[in-house]
Amino acid sequence: MSRKRGKKYSTAAEQVDKNKAYTVEEAVALVQKLDTANFDDSIEAVIKLNVDTKQADQQLRGAVVLPNGTGKDQKVIVFAKGDKAKEATAAGADVVGEADLAQKIMDGWLDFDVAISTPDMMAQVGRLGRVLGPKGLMPNPKTGTVTMDVTKAVQESKAGKVTYRTDRDGNVAAAIGKASFSADKLVENFKTIQDIIIKNRPASVRGTYVQNISVSSTFGPGVKVAPESF
Repeated sequence: MSRKRGKKYSTAAEQVDKNKAYTVEEAVALVQKLDTANFDDSIEAVIKLNVDTKQADQQLRGAVVLPNGTGKDQKVIVFAKGDKAKEATAAGADVVGEADLAQKIMDGWLDFDVAISTPDMMAQVGRLGRVLGPKGLMPNPKTGTVTMDVTKAVQESKAGKVTYRTDRDGNVAAAIGKASFSADKLVENFKTIQDIIIKNRPASVRGTYVQNISVSSTFGPGVKVAPESF
């Protein structure tokens, strides 16, 4: 069943040339202009890659700190004990714990955006895989969320660090800010995401790597971006 769109969305979509690939600057400006939400909407970039995600070496996953943040106040939890727990608290973590925190999550609590763990706590955290994994919240060394440097991890998460990963169709989706951001800040964040994706191109990929790029607000139409505009 196709999703029924509202009148505001339809009106906005009519202003997007479906046959045109806009420059990144044009696309961001158009998305901001056509945002239909009555609140400060999130802006997201989606990059379609020519990768076979069934191959382990072609699965992209990582994290990057956006130069202008995401505009969202990230709630960060940390699994740590002893001095590392104190370090996490001092760095600004919202919740710090050990087995008690793991049990709280097992009982259904998920009111956080980022989970960080010291390596020695992964035995406790590992049993949360079925809960945190599907939501993209499981601590992982590739995203810098399994680390002994909890101060850096917490501060980066609070400052606008975003994680990215390919879905099964080879798409990478990442927030690049809020509709209230200046266009320049959104473009800079967008280019940061694009740069890290290009930098981490799997060596085994042949042919055109980036197949399609688009940007949209949560409730607005997508706008196609010309890869060469980066």
